[in-house]
Amino acid sequence: MKIVIAPDSYKESLSATEVARAIEKGFREIFPDAEYVSVPVADGGEGTVEAMIAATNGTMQHAVVTGPLGESVNAAGGSPAMA
Repeated sequence: MKIVIAPDSYKESLSATEVARAIEKGFREIFPDAEYVSVPVADGGEGTVEAMIAATNGTMQHAVVTGPLGESVNAAGGSPAMA
């Protein structure tokens, strides 16, 4: 049996990846021989960058950018893993 786990994050609590791990841990107690595929997802809000990085085996990138009012802002984004 193949089980696909595709959760979103729990705001200010768990990332989608952490939720997927917790769900898989519980399911493994009942279905220890199943094949598990975790696909963290996001709805465009909190956790979207992290979900996309996890899906592409990418890395988090940080940079100082210019905000809409001309001020320096710390920003984060992701880069996919290179093939």
